[in-house]
Amino acid sequence: MALTLFALQNAKPKSKPYKLSDGEGLHLLIQPNGSKWWRFRYQFSGKEKMLSLGTFPEVSLAAAREKRRDARKLVADDIDPSLHRKEEKIAATVAASNTFGLLVEEHIKNLEEGGAAPSTLDKNRWLLQDLAAPLTKRPITDVTPAEILDILKKVEKSGRRDTARRLRGAIGTAFRLAIQTLRATNDPTFALRGSLLKPNVQHRPAITDERELGALMVSIDEYDG
Repeated sequence: MALTLFALQNAKPKSKPYKLSDGEGLHLLIQPNGSKWWRFRYQFSGKEKMLSLGTFPEVSLAAAREKRRDARKLVADDIDPSLHRKEEKIAATVAASNTFGLLVEEHIKNLEEGGAAPSTLDKNRWLLQDLAAPLTKRPITDVTPAEILDILKKVEKSGRRDTARRLRGAIGTAFRLAIQTLRATNDPTFALRGSLLKPNVQHRPAITDERELGALMVSIDEYDG
């Protein structure tokens, strides 16, 4: 018989653990201390197995049934739900250790070891660690073109169109490092080609007067900024 919310809320602890069944392998285990645990019992490769689905009421009856449905589908597809959960946890741990911030640090370190000028290092830090700060804690494989575009457009709307284009290029370079080291399979900035406005270029007339040219050369020679 299927469970009801009333039955779940009024299930009292006893001296020993007992179960309330919802059918199709799902039941609620009530412990003597009052805790209520959802469990899903299933058969896989000829063996009986048990999968924990969380506690009630944190996991509602509807949510527990949805988890049961997902687990039963995995079994039908010849996938062990318990093993699948472990693999998902491992994948999440790996993703958390491959954040955009760590990728940027490695990229800048490579530039430094490659003999890049201090100004180049400073520019990359400014672009990738300051302007692209919202991406710092994001797993590399989760970063989307849309969230990169949001950052680029904010820079663009501040009037720094050229900076926005440089930022897109810098982020793309970092992602190419991730692809080369097998931590990502694509560069999300590739889809953003043509999405930014062209920089405002102020054209200056060429100097054709010899005296003006001479004055310019003297000024350049005397400049020590």
